[in-house]
Amino acid sequence: MKELLQKLTETYGPSGSEECIRDVIAGELTGLVDEQRVDAMGSLIALKRGSGGGLKVMLAAHMDEIGVIVTHVDEKGFLRFQPIGGVYPLTLLGSRAVFANGVVGVFGLEKLDSNQNVPDLEKFYLDVGATSKHDAPVQIGDAASFFRPLVQSGPRWIAKAMDDRSGCAVILEMLRRLKSIPHDLYAVFTVQEEVGLRGARTSTFGVDPDLALAVDVTMTGDTPESRTMAVSLGQGPAIKIKDSGMLAHPAVKDLLIQTAEREGIPYQREILERGTTDATAMQLTRSGIPAGVVSIPCRYVHTNSEMVDSGDMENAARLLAAVLSNPISLK
Repeated sequence: MKELLQKLTETYGPSGSEECIRDVIAGELTGLVDEQRVDAMGSLIALKRGSGGGLKVMLAAHMDEIGVIVTHVDEKGFLRFQPIGGVYPLTLLGSRAVFANGVVGVFGLEKLDSNQNVPDLEKFYLDVGATSKHDAPVQIGDAASFFRPLVQSGPRWIAKAMDDRSGCAVILEMLRRLKSIPHDLYAVFTVQEEVGLRGARTSTFGVDPDLALAVDVTMTGDTPESRTMAVSLGQGPAIKIKDSGMLAHPAVKDLLIQTAEREGIPYQREILERGTTDATAMQLTRSGIPAGVVSIPCRYVHTNSEMVDSGDMENAARLLAAVLSNPISLK
């Protein structure tokens, strides 16, 4: 899965500019599904038909990533910007960003007052090597994502955009493992999750599934003096019970837990105090959809060096494949 994850994480695709990553995922889907289409919002919807007698199941992973958008170019060619999604000032200084046209810039910081600890985003700028406003190689409205290659450290993988290219990789890996399944499976790679779950809302309305599962990252509580949370890297995928946007449907939560225990797949129970996933939008679509989440534990979320465990991703793919390979009852 490493080669696939590297290809996905290193591809450009901030919210609202997902064309490049969508093309990469569409190529990976060739031969794994029966149909592909792109909806009006830009989400990629792939259908793998079942053998009959099952449910209409939707799996969603968002393919967008956080980034920045240019708001001003000054006379010396330095760029001011606004965030796309949750960009934290502490992650920026000295980091690099890349634009769709391949231009790379480095984040710089104005001189600070001695009593200022954490600067606001307004204190930062992007330096793309321009010498004046007129030779700046980007324009107002151009978007950039972080620029950082994937590396391996022991069993862990580190890259930008693990949120949520790791979820995309898990769904693709699961599709490679599936043979005949009873359910009609819609694998959906959504847009604009980082700015309001927008792609999930519209794609779920169009698919109208009987069951919806999001595959996304979650925080961990296993680093020094971290916020208390009963999720750790390397202990298996997390089955969400609650986050700040949703309560998992009890039958869906039980389905995931019972499948993991039956198959001997390690798992963790997740309660996330802050943050949510596409499942929040999915469960509130139309007259309501039974929804849940399989989460990939991830350290340093929304930085350019997010860390996941290879075993957690492998077991997430195993869990989803086991769920879909068997009859499902939500009663």
